[in-house]
Amino acid sequence: MLARSVKSLLVAVFSVSMLFSSNVLMAQHEEGQPKKEAVKGGAEKKEGFDAKEVIFGHILDAHEFHFFSYKSGGKEHEVAIPLPVILYSPQKGFSVFMYSAFHHGEHEVDGYKLVNKQIVATDPTVKFYDISLTRNVVQMILALALLVWIMVSIGNSYKKGQGVSSAPKGKQSLLEPVITFVRDEVAIPNLGHKADKYLPFLLTVFFFILINNIFGLVPGTANVTGNIAFTVVLGVISFVVILFSSNKHYWGHIFNPPGVPLGVKFILVPVELLSAVLIKPGALIIRLFANMVAGHIIIICLISLIFVFTEKLGTGFGIGSIAISIPFTIFIYFIEILVAFLQAFIFTMLSAVFISQAFEGEHHEEAAHH
Repeated sequence: MLARSVKSLLVAVFSVSMLFSSNVLMAQHEEGQPKKEAVKGGAEKKEGFDAKEVIFGHILDAHEFHFFSYKSGGKEHEVAIPLPVILYSPQKGFSVFMYSAFHHGEHEVDGYKLVNKQIVATDPTVKFYDISLTRNVVQMILALALLVWIMVSIGNSYKKGQGVSSAPKGKQSLLEPVITFVRDEVAIPNLGHKADKYLPFLLTVFFFILINNIFGLVPGTANVTGNIAFTVVLGVISFVVILFSSNKHYWGHIFNPPGVPLGVKFILVPVELLSAVLIKPGALIIRLFANMVAGHIIIICLISLIFVFTEKLGTGFGIGSIAISIPFTIFIYFIEILVAFLQAFIFTMLSAVFISQAFEGEHHEEAAHH
């Protein structure tokens, strides 16, 4: 019964879409030929919805938080929060101004202009360095401030005895199960008696990634964890922690694998060294980056289908595609909330596993001693 109702609804939606789009398609066909000729002549270029620009505009960094655009009085207006632009040139010194001063590329500011939304110098001989507070930087600062405020306030509550001699309240009751989960399911099983030593690092990484993942799901914000520079820095930090946690047994097994024939060692040693130096940090970097980018691209593509169908096939098809695009978008959005927690957990778990491998030789020494 439910299946029949769904089928009937889909048939009705697309029947109406065909009805609305028939006249629109004919009009587009009649008007399309002159536009194609104009493009061939180079005099006119057809403007329309550019899904590629929307996708990369969301994923890449920018000098503003852009929410949406609208047309009024024949002009396009944007609802956005501009950020400060900080440029340094050895010839000109510092230049500080708001990104909105460019007026969407119409104005030049202090010898700089916008070309394809990129800041360039009007004089090609002028070299400069862009050290602006971009939206990724601002959002990371906000995430860090939120993380510090939450953890400090919870720590002060524990110092006052709340959650120790009485039941936890507020933020404590929300985050204590998460902290306990990271300690009992990630730190202790992998790090054993050294779990308390590495727990602050693991908790910081987990909550910092989680907060940035959740921030990235808010429309108009930056997808910080979908930026390769962000994940590279996290991967390098984890690599440094792994490196300082290693011992002679760890490196001994890499450069002189025990029980392996000499001929095989010439092949195995470079592979093991590459795994320790590049593959393990790379797994942390690429996994987080790829998963967070993929989800956002899928959501934007699903929404873009409405505008693409409207532009290419007519308003009726655009309206009809809403019945498919919106439900799938909502479904993927809830999946992304799950992925936000899952990727923070996986990054933390893999970091704990790699750290435990760095001092695994100590377990053998302790067993022999006992």
